[in-house]
Amino acid sequence: MVLIFSFLFFGQELFSIDDFTSAFVFGKEDFFPSSQKTNSLVQDEGSVEVHFCPRENCEKLFVDFLEQAEFSLHCALYDIGLPSVQEVLLRKKKEGKNVGVITDDAYLKRFRHAFVKADGSYGLMHNKFCIVDGNKVSTGSMNPTAGDAQENNNNLLFISSPLVAQNYENEFAEMWKGRFKSGDITKNPAVRVGETALEILFCPEDGCAEKVQEEIRKAEKSVFFMTFSFTHQGIAEEILFKKLEGVEIKGIMDKTQAAGEYSVFPWLEFQGIEVIKNKKSLLHHKVFIIDGKTVITGSFNPTKGGDERNDENMVIIRDMEIANKYLAEFQRLWNKTEGEK
Repeated sequence: MVLIFSFLFFGQELFSIDDFTSAFVFGKEDFFPSSQKTNSLVQDEGSVEVHFCPRENCEKLFVDFLEQAEFSLHCALYDIGLPSVQEVLLRKKKEGKNVGVITDDAYLKRFRHAFVKADGSYGLMHNKFCIVDGNKVSTGSMNPTAGDAQENNNNLLFISSPLVAQNYENEFAEMWKGRFKSGDITKNPAVRVGETALEILFCPEDGCAEKVQEEIRKAEKSVFFMTFSFTHQGIAEEILFKKLEGVEIKGIMDKTQAAGEYSVFPWLEFQGIEVIKNKKSLLHHKVFIIDGKTVITGSFNPTKGGDERNDENMVIIRDMEIANKYLAEFQRLWNKTEGEK
């Protein structure tokens, strides 16, 4: 599969960035057989890695990931503040690789180049993903900034899968063509990478808040969450319903956001749900862990803005081993925060 993918994608001279939109989505209609253009699980070879910042060196991990690019490097990054990341993007471009970058309009000044685009419309381009050579994806909650990589609590995912990468390439193409805060629904969201089942979604077109609520409704034993900004009342109510059914609920929220006017923190606390505030560095995760086997992560904060007005991406991971890693991160932060009281 990878060899075929590489031939189709790179079996021509590298096109210029001006020809990018017409050339790079080689398989938007033809890469998947028509029988697979559904929500059924499609099998692919590959792997899923998860890392946690700042206890791991996420800057080096992310730079090393970008360095793997031999042909193309397409990134949608809310903020690009790390000089090491800027350097590798510029160098790859100078080496003749097909490099395209989309960032939020508020941060374009940090990395303004001919191969960088931004959207100035209402709402945020809040994604944090890169695609290397059309077959590897980075995502998670980490922005490539010094704060997120070296101080704030974040997660960073690396997914090796041409099928997953194609979903991200399609989303990138829409934004590159100027189609922000809208787009086609993801054609092949459900992919099994090795033994790990994934569901890939992009907001607002894929209804991310409803998907979070849907997953919470399935909970039978526990729902643990780590969230930066949490203002979505519908998701909060689903959590309360599960508590009333006897499901164990615990949550950690960032102290700066929990104090906001629209935060659900005081409402959850009033309802008797165990929620605590991270005390020191920002808690920047956007994570739900359900029954110790399903993880929801990505750039999507459980907010109305994240659901309706921003460009976001979300990954649902169904894998007990990976879920255990997120549970360990949750427990570490819970114990640390409790100890700071």
